[in-house]
Amino acid sequence: MKKDKLLWADDEIDLLKPHILFLEEKGFEVITVCSGQDAIDSCREQTFDLIFLDENMPGLSGLETLALIKEINPDVPVVMITKSEDEGIMNQAIGSKIADYLIKPVNPNQILLSIKKNLHKNEIITQTTTSGYQQDFIKIGMQINDSFTAEDWIEVYKKLVYWELELGESQTGMLDLLYMQKAEANRLFGKFVKNNYISWISKPDKRPLMSPDIFKNKLFPLLDNDESLFFILIDNFRLDQWREVKDMLSDFFTFNEDLYYSILPTATQYARNAIFSGLMPSQIVEMFPELWVDEESEEGKNLNEAPLIKTQIERFRKKYTFSYNKINDSTYGEKILQNFNQLDNYQLNVIVLNFVDMLSHARTESKMIRELASTEAAYRSLTRSWFRHSTTLEFFRKISEKGAKIILTTDHGTIRVTEPVKVIGDKNTNTNLRYKLGKNLAYNPKEIFEIKDPESIGLPSPNISTRYIFAMNNDFFTYPNNYNYYVQYYKDTFQHGGISLEEMLAPIITLEPKAG
Repeated sequence: MKKDKLLWADDEIDLLKPHILFLEEKGFEVITVCSGQDAIDSCREQTFDLIFLDENMPGLSGLETLALIKEINPDVPVVMITKSEDEGIMNQAIGSKIADYLIKPVNPNQILLSIKKNLHKNEIITQTTTSGYQQDFIKIGMQINDSFTAEDWIEVYKKLVYWELELGESQTGMLDLLYMQKAEANRLFGKFVKNNYISWISKPDKRPLMSPDIFKNKLFPLLDNDESLFFILIDNFRLDQWREVKDMLSDFFTFNEDLYYSILPTATQYARNAIFSGLMPSQIVEMFPELWVDEESEEGKNLNEAPLIKTQIERFRKKYTFSYNKINDSTYGEKILQNFNQLDNYQLNVIVLNFVDMLSHARTESKMIRELASTEAAYRSLTRSWFRHSTTLEFFRKISEKGAKIILTTDHGTIRVTEPVKVIGDKNTNTNLRYKLGKNLAYNPKEIFEIKDPESIGLPSPNISTRYIFAMNNDFFTYPNNYNYYVQYYKDTFQHGGISLEEMLAPIITLEPKAG
């Protein structure tokens, strides 16, 4: 095994002999020099894994030496060691991107800790994380088997997402085990939903928080307290994606995190309209038929969101003023930012951000995007990049400066599909891969969640014999015609509309601005 090679530059290097011997006994190769110039010459001749650099040396100072070393090897970690606690020197060193900053006298364990932190941190974290998941594996398995309530499944999903993010991409063996455990969780979750969903719809007072309940339970209490509120909905935004961007907002907000259950189908036309109207889709059709767009219509399915919000506010006899904006591109995002002060005129500002939804569709249709987001971690990374480099992060920052609260949520999530399930339908059957509705559907009822009476789950029935079917687990529907082509095209894409933890358990977060 290759030894880590260290360079230690200090004009009093002879006094550090015990430290050098300690490191050599730990298996490190240590090269010592007495000046900044000698350190620079050594860096030109050979490559080091880490450099210890005394700040106060005759000739070239530590900071001057650091700058020249970085020109030779910009990536080598440099640990600055100094007798001075001067804040100016400390700031200059940190500004020069040093790896660590130690104050003399240093003891051998401080030195060893700095080396481990800079050279072996990922390896140590990997080992610790692997061990942690191994210890938690059996406990999670028992938790999955013992989940009998909606809240139980929320806790299971939180735990699975936590470990997925902790394990990261590097630990493929443990990730494979986690994905097997998640697949088992989704199998049992599907059974749970099949056994309980109809009663949730028929008994709203006894169900978990669901799409139509969000305004009434989450927004109205804050608005009734005369608070200024932003309601931001990011389409297709999963819990793991929220956790991926959360740290970028931690300087501006504190968080109260929760999850709610999206209605079925977990698709924009149904789930988002249920949020904005406070009604199940069949109720929208009955009460506001002009605001509902049928599946077979060519018209956009989410063009009536502002009118639906208005109907809900009026139905509850509220007097809130509200604005509604949908951001589909950076140009419109810039326009909203430029006119941000105009939002002060409204007590409630509703913002819909469509990037993540566009990303999931682009990943299906574009080979390049599929390559860029080839794994779950890469998909999260693209979400993070959008959040940081679009107008989105700046928009959140401006809201915090305004002192307004945010309710951040989504209408549904997505799941990566891998298993085709054959369905036969007529030409009027909808195209979604995770749910189908029609009057002439043929399928294996054991593989799906079948609803013969749409009204029982609050869904409209275009025809008297219309039925809905929902995919579960990581399945996707495909037709026997041209079967192999469509399986190859859609396998490993992110889809929504069906029953899974990822699609149904949607994050809903209250962001409270930090003072000053």
